[in-house]
Amino acid sequence: MKKIILSTLLVAMLASCKKEAEKTEENISSVDSTEIDVPEPVAANNSIKYLSVQQASDYLQKKNDTLYVTNFFATWCGPCVREIPHFKEKIEELKDKPVKITFVSLDQKAIWNTEVPRFTQEHGIQNHTVLLDGQLLDQNFFASNFKQWDGGAIPFTFMRKGDKTDETLGMMSKEQLNEKINSLLK
Repeated sequence: MKKIILSTLLVAMLASCKKEAEKTEENISSVDSTEIDVPEPVAANNSIKYLSVQQASDYLQKKNDTLYVTNFFATWCGPCVREIPHFKEKIEELKDKPVKITFVSLDQKAIWNTEVPRFTQEHGIQNHTVLLDGQLLDQNFFASNFKQWDGGAIPFTFMRKGDKTDETLGMMSKEQLNEKINSLLK
């Protein structure tokens, strides 16, 4: 019964972003192909670290003077892709501060060694990305780690500094991200 419920939640989560991804693909396909710079294919590598559910929980529960910003995403999720540049700017801006920004890919295991490494390299986040098997996440994982998120949709961003936390379901603007990070760094 738990597997059925978990599978249903995962399908709902994936479906919520699929419509947005389809809209993005429609917009891309309407552009004249002579106007598009096609990047050279990137060789896939499997240097992205995998986290078990327990390791992910342990990471999310870290309480110290470092601000941990954890963004749950998938390569096919349009809103997830659109917010990546904001996070990349913050990584560069805060590189000398006690801030750790991590992307958690919830993509299916079938593309962990192909699409995910290509995507993360293309977007310049390969050194900040970990893999997590979303099919193994159950209600206990969500209830133990988050106040709001039940795994039903992405993107989702969780921030923790000591005992202070912030949760954002949905895409964040650059301004929202800056505001949330600055409030936790005070």
